[in-house]
Amino acid sequence: MKLYSLSVLYKGYAKAVLLKAAYDVSSFSFFQRPSVQEFMASTSQLIVECSLKGSKASTKEQEYLCHVYMTNDSLVGVVIADSEYSSRVVFTLLEKVLDEFSKQVDRIDWPVGSPGTSQYAGLDGHLSRYQNPREGHPTTKVQAELDETKIILQNTTESLLERGGKLDDLVSKSEALGIQFKAFYKTARKQNSCCAIM
Repeated sequence: MKLYSLSVLYKGYAKAVLLKAAYDVSSFSFFQRPSVQEFMASTSQLIVECSLKGSKASTKEQEYLCHVYMTNDSLVGVVIADSEYSSRVVFTLLEKVLDEFSKQVDRIDWPVGSPGTSQYAGLDGHLSRYQNPREGHPTTKVQAELDETKIILQNTTESLLERGGKLDDLVSKSEALGIQFKAFYKTARKQNSCCAIM
């Protein structure tokens, strides 16, 4: 699971304006990084231009999933992640980022803003923290712990059932041994009774 990009944009009348962006392209080769980052920036702008106010959507672009959340005042958050990353965690992140951004950056600056002029500095921290969805989203952490506990309980139950089967085998074998012992005892007693010690 990997987050590659986290962007905040404003959807204007003519086009989408990139206000702030953070990228993690460390998994790509050094020479690919600039073109991958440019691809993610242009893809984010293109997706925003096709989005509607007040909507949440996820779109597949090549091997990436692009998650978009646009508020009613045309402020947009975009995350580009791999297909394994939980969309629930992504939309929680986007809501948090857009809320923080709208409180720190004046709405008048959105239509004319740029990554260099926007005074919001939280994207890099959020992108880093949410690389591990367990750390970034508390319910995901709890769900993962529940899944681990469930697996442990299933393994314990299976081993108890195996032991129960083995115990049943031991009980039936001991019953068979008891019957054989009784037969052996009777036979030995009969043979010993015929010989009297004088």
